[in-house]
This record gives sequence, structure tokens and C-alpha cells, in this order.
Amino acid sequence: MTGTFTLPESRLIENCISGNRKSQKDLYDMYASKMFAICLRYTKNQMDAEDTLQEGFVKLYNNLHRFRGEGSFDGWVRRIFVNTAIEHIRKKNLNLTSGEGLENSVADKHKSALDNLYEKDIIKTALTLSDGYRTVFNLYAVEGFSHKEIANRLGITESTSKSQFSRAKAILRNVISQKDKSRQTILA
Repeated sequence: MTGTFTLPESRLIENCISGNRKSQKDLYDMYASKMFAICLRYTKNQMDAEDTLQEGFVKLYNNLHRFRGEGSFDGWVRRIFVNTAIEHIRKKNLNLTSGEGLENSVADKHKSALDNLYEKDIIKTALTLSDGYRTVFNLYAVEGFSHKEIANRLGITESTSKSQFSRAKAILRNVISQKDKSRQTILA
């Protein structure tokens, strides 16, 4: 669980469903920072992430009665926020099928560069990707969706999802490789 419940999880959920403001605040406090990180990973800027976080909590509170206790509550909450972020992207009519500028010309090389980074470094670097590449990368590499699931969620083809992911990896490898070269030059 993300935070420490003062009440058992099921009781906290029941209290939230019945409109108990303290329980709703407790639930918000437990999940806000973790879900904000998810929102920011998809939206790229703080203002959109805050909007998405707000929308996600509205959906969470409105749908708590649908949680049946099957699987983890954390996972259920996370799915709501990922889906909310995807909807946010769709609402903004972001082009998920094309990259911007240099991204299309990057070759897929230096495969070992990603292996040396921690997850948060990859996510931070992924923020430099175009919206389409970043969304597919996050859904596949971070959230664990299949390309078929991504295609269905984003309204693109499965091959487009695979292509977007491949291009995103190539771009990330290139950026990371350039950073490594800069660090080596500074140390020399």
C-alpha cells in the first residue's frame, strides 16, 4: 500500500463512498504524490499533470463503489490514473502517430546505454520525447501493456504502437549516449 491506513482499507473505502470528507482526504494524501508522478510522466508539464490528477481523483471517488476487492487496491487506483492520463492526451488532440524533427532520423544503436540507468532516469529522459512516443513508451515499458492493448486504448494500429516504442527506445538511447559522452569529456 502506498500510505499507512489508520483504518482498514475496506473501511476507508466504505467511508469514502459514504461521503466522509476526512476519509476522502486521507485517501488523497496516501495517493496524490504517487499518482501525480504518473500524471506528469504522461502529460509532460505540471499544469496538465495537475489537471489530470484532479480528474483522476474525481473518477476515483465516483467509482470507488466498483472496487470489488479483487486484486490490489493500488493497482486499481493506478489504472484509473493511467486511463485518465490517456483520456487527457486524447482530449488535447495530440498526434500519437508522428514524432517531431530529429526524432524520426535517430538510428537504433547503442543498445546497452539504457541498461545502465535507473528507472527514474529513464522516465526523466522520456519526458523529452514527443507526446506520442512518450505515451507508448510509458504504456509499454512502465505500465506493462501489450502493443495490442496500447493500440486499442489509443486508437492506433498495433504496428504503429510497435513502431512508436522502437523509435522511442532509439531516441532514448541516443540521448543517454550523448549524456554519457558529455560526462566522459568532463572527467577527461
